[in-house]
Amino acid sequence: MHQLTPGNGEPGRARAADGGDGAAGAGAVVFVCAVCATALTAPLTRLPAVPEAPDHPFWDVEEPGPWPPTVPAGRFAIETEPYGAPLVVSDVPGPVMPRRGASLDVHNRHLVSDGPRGNIVINPGDARHLELEHACAACCGASPDGGMNQVCVCGSLVATLSSDCCLPHELHLSAAHVRAVRP
Repeated sequence: MHQLTPGNGEPGRARAADGGDGAAGAGAVVFVCAVCATALTAPLTRLPAVPEAPDHPFWDVEEPGPWPPTVPAGRFAIETEPYGAPLVVSDVPGPVMPRRGASLDVHNRHLVSDGPRGNIVINPGDARHLELEHACAACCGASPDGGMNQVCVCGSLVATLSSDCCLPHELHLSAAHVRAVRP
């Protein structure tokens, strides 16, 4: 693999690698672990923005499970808003994280994410060599509320999976823990 970034995983470098046109082929990148260089994704091309989460009336489905993925297979997008832990008290009501509803703490105060910006959002089906670890409790899958919950085969925490039945289905690679390379 030809390395595109010098190991710092900055989302701006991922954008430069793809050229921003989202065309398949020449602009494709593979995200690798910044520690051990294990490929963590299939080849992906960039979308101009994270899509809106699909409409999914999870309360009406016969079998609980994850929503349809937010990001189409073979694509990635850069999250511009804070995502994941820590969650902090806010005086302004609003969504706790992008594509997600409001959240309250035990004292009925609004919570918002103070997590990192610049995560690389992918379809969970495009992930490779990751295992769930340190997952925040949820009824049917993983919640991003506790922060990164996906480890590389080398043991490094590298991503946050959201896969619970009432949450958008997406995987956020930490820009600080991965880098983009040409396949």
